[in-house]
Amino acid sequence: MSDNNQQNPVPGRRKSLRIIPLGGMGEIGKNMFAFEYEDEILLLDGGLAFPDADMLGVDILVPKIDWVVENSHKIKGWVLTHGHEDHIGGLPYMLKLLPKVPMYGAKLTLGLLRGKFDEFKLSPSDVDLREVSTDDRIKISKYFTVDYFRMTHSIPDNSGMIIHTPIGRIVHSGDFKLDYNPADGKTSHLHKLAQAGEEGVLALISDSTNAERPGYTPSEKDVMEAVEQIVATTKGRVIVTTFSSHVHRLQNFIRVAEQHDRRVVIEGRSMIKNTRIAQELGYLEVKHPLVSTDEMVDLPDDKVLFLCTGSQGQPMAALSRLAAGTHRKISLKRGDTVIMSSNPIPGNEEAVGRVINQLYARDVNVFYPPTYKVHTSGHASQEELKLILDLTRPKFFIPWHGEVRHQKNHVKLAQSMSSPPQKSLIAENGDILELSRDDLTKVGQVEAGVIFIDNMGKVGEEVSEPVIRDRQTLSNEGVVVIMALAGRSPSVEVISRGVVQTDKELHREIERIALDSLQRGVREKRNLGDIRDDIFYPVRRYLRKATGRNPLIVPTVIES
Repeated sequence: MSDNNQQNPVPGRRKSLRIIPLGGMGEIGKNMFAFEYEDEILLLDGGLAFPDADMLGVDILVPKIDWVVENSHKIKGWVLTHGHEDHIGGLPYMLKLLPKVPMYGAKLTLGLLRGKFDEFKLSPSDVDLREVSTDDRIKISKYFTVDYFRMTHSIPDNSGMIIHTPIGRIVHSGDFKLDYNPADGKTSHLHKLAQAGEEGVLALISDSTNAERPGYTPSEKDVMEAVEQIVATTKGRVIVTTFSSHVHRLQNFIRVAEQHDRRVVIEGRSMIKNTRIAQELGYLEVKHPLVSTDEMVDLPDDKVLFLCTGSQGQPMAALSRLAAGTHRKISLKRGDTVIMSSNPIPGNEEAVGRVINQLYARDVNVFYPPTYKVHTSGHASQEELKLILDLTRPKFFIPWHGEVRHQKNHVKLAQSMSSPPQKSLIAENGDILELSRDDLTKVGQVEAGVIFIDNMGKVGEEVSEPVIRDRQTLSNEGVVVIMALAGRSPSVEVISRGVVQTDKELHREIERIALDSLQRGVREKRNLGDIRDDIFYPVRRYLRKATGRNPLIVPTVIES
């Protein structure tokens, strides 16, 4: 499609496109974009992220989509790049807030999304899922047409997108690396990027994860060869952990097991679910059926390769329970070999380090990156990023999918090209970027924060920021609970945790202060809420002065 065939703006109307990132800017995770032209909106992805260490009790983070909900009547379509959690993991939470709109994705992407429906009590009729290939052109609406193009990553059916709009083409790279030896043999559709570059790319939105890393990202084949060398020389059981959605890598590990006459055992809820989906859809080839932990007991140690969850040190994941010795069915023993085929997501380093130390303490062999070449990134390094810039030759450039340092280094890389973009812009989540044929500018911002999700044995329980602050206070400062009985014989009981429990004088002084306030309130016939405040503030002042701490104080006043 040449520039002459681009959809023309309606005369007299605003000739600009608004690009609104709702996640994925200045961070790695919860990726989501909205593209708005006139009265139409196209959504792209809807991912989740993992919490920081200080977000106590929070399981996942999803983008705040108040703006999308307010403008939901404009949504014409929703396109998905691939099936990783940071791109589709937030969708079950969002779909309940929005009307049913056409959602386009490749077979595996939609299969992994459907796999969440039962857990989130969604029915297929609640969502309009439309399967596409990584080579399709989709007419979304009057103003938006999308060309999918395959890009290699650590999962099959991964796509970038050329979004055709009335003002020009926007290329969204999706997550990618240029792997010339992918597990499924399907390499990137670079010819589509070259064609788009020849015809004119107005703006490029590109993956910045490894913008600081020189050279090229190693192939999945390199990881397979490193793991194969370990397995070939190992006599005992082999336990491997990686992300359960890294289907390419799982396929390679299964092939290694088959080469060495080992049966593959699957453990961990997401690993079991995702391997089942990938098998059913034809993305995992196995010579022998995958084995459950109940069936592995009869297998000799040198005939087992164990694939499990827990690559990020999650406390309840299979590997963490093995390392802690709390797994109900399996115990590690000397001679076992553990391969950790992943890097810690920022914020998870401490948890992963703790698991590694626990494994060493159990006297097993442990292989992990970067000490051993058992993992490679799914994202492009500098030479690959330069190739995409060279093929597309965009007029404007927006680095995405990375922390600020990654975005800034990606801009430096773009500026070093022989034909650099006219303008590069580093965006934040919620920025309204106005793109015209002649300029790219920030013109405002929508509310685009984060929603904290705490499953608590349920699905999708949202946690407010005050609750997070209370949890942080409990963790750092402790809690003082004051039970006050108002009546003819006022009395007070104080219970503290995490403060200074052995200081009897401290407790007696808290009781005295609380009882004085209670008795005064009863004499003056103040209501219970006021008496509660009369107890709270003097106790807080005393504790700050006496201990230098600010514990959570919970006074409860009841009438006898």
